[in-house]
Amino acid sequence: MDIREFLIINRGVFEENLLNEAVNVRDKIDEIHLIGNINLLDNAHKLVLLVVEEDYEEVTNFAKQEGVLWAKFSLTLAFKLEWLQAIRRTLWKFLREYDVLSGNIDVGEHFYDMESKINDSIDMFLNGFFISYSKYKDELIESQRKLVDNLSVPIIPITPSVCILPLIGTIDTYRSQIIEEKVLMEIGKLRIQTLIMDLSGIAEMDSESIKLFLKLLDGISMMGTKSVITGLRPEIVRDIVKLDISFGSKADTKGSLQKALRDYLNIGFPSDERNITVDLQAKK
Repeated sequence: MDIREFLIINRGVFEENLLNEAVNVRDKIDEIHLIGNINLLDNAHKLVLLVVEEDYEEVTNFAKQEGVLWAKFSLTLAFKLEWLQAIRRTLWKFLREYDVLSGNIDVGEHFYDMESKINDSIDMFLNGFFISYSKYKDELIESQRKLVDNLSVPIIPITPSVCILPLIGTIDTYRSQIIEEKVLMEIGKLRIQTLIMDLSGIAEMDSESIKLFLKLLDGISMMGTKSVITGLRPEIVRDIVKLDISFGSKADTKGSLQKALRDYLNIGFPSDERNITVDLQAKK
């Protein structure tokens, strides 16, 4: 029989040897199958058959499929690496056993030729697997980053002409650019006349971000929209003063979002209503 038939007939023995080689993976086989529906033993058998058949194209395709699956379900790369090394060692044991049983004691050139082909095939799988894994992860991270970018610039319409942009967290150069792009796009799309930007949730803005924010105010003004800034924290104000810059006529500033809403939308709040009542009673 040829080596392929030998591996098929002795599949059970091969798997037993493989499990003994992959000590850490052995206890994770059921867990990996449950998480990603990946049968490690079936896949190992498929790989060794492709390798001995020298079907390099299918080895590469199989590697890409595996890479995506492991990346998709965030399976530990260390387990995959140990598993592939165990497959390589076990396959070599079986190749040696095959030669002994076949009477090929003096393997000579056959051994070195086979060694090169087997190792090249396994390395080809490894290379394809890791490239596919990394590409899928990179694309996933990029799509998640874009989603976060959109969520981090939540422009909320209050009236057909007035919107609120509440910003939280840290504003760095990258996020400043995202904010600029999204704000100007939404102004054109929604035809915003007044944009109230609430900065009370901003923990930190570096000097470059502050400069970019000023340029954003210029862009908003050029599009015919009025900028209103609320909730500037003392730390941010100090940084602005240190840079010797000011908003000037670029934007109106209000102490709080409630104050801006009251001034621009005539929205009253419970505390205001109580004060109005007290004033009326005093006048009476």
